[in-house]
Amino acid sequence: MNYLKMNEKELEPLIDELNLLLANYNVYYQKLRSFHWNILGENFFDLHIKFEELYTDSRIKIDEIAERILTLGYHPVSDFSTYLKIAKVKEESALLTDKQMIGSILDDHGILLEQMSIIASKASKAKDEGTLDMIGAYIRELEKVSWMLNVWKKDTREQLKTNKMEKVS
Repeated sequence: MNYLKMNEKELEPLIDELNLLLANYNVYYQKLRSFHWNILGENFFDLHIKFEELYTDSRIKIDEIAERILTLGYHPVSDFSTYLKIAKVKEESALLTDKQMIGSILDDHGILLEQMSIIASKASKAKDEGTLDMIGAYIRELEKVSWMLNVWKKDTREQLKTNKMEKVS
């Protein structure tokens, strides 16, 4: 562990938060698989593909988060019973409409983004640039995906906010 030159007391709370993110991502991943398998209706083709993209991305992030915990010198939580106990993302029936599925995913994104913000704060305190870099990229990617899913869910008559710039003379 000496090669990292990080304070053990500052790392331990960060590891707890990384394990919570790992748990959340594992439950989220399985929910996406379930939605992928069970989507019905006119949006089947689009959402079937989108859910697969999302769970494939989540699978990669699960591995990266676990490997980051290992890099920091700790064992990641790795049993599903613990994931279900500690995760804030919850299992859900797949018997939902397409818009309900997207709503559920967006709710989960809120949980994941909140957890990532906590991790960024603790990583900064621990001077853990590697975790900060990883989490910063995750936040940027998840915010973009969330925006796209939110726009998909909107009625086509809705408009985004406008910002009218005044002409400066």
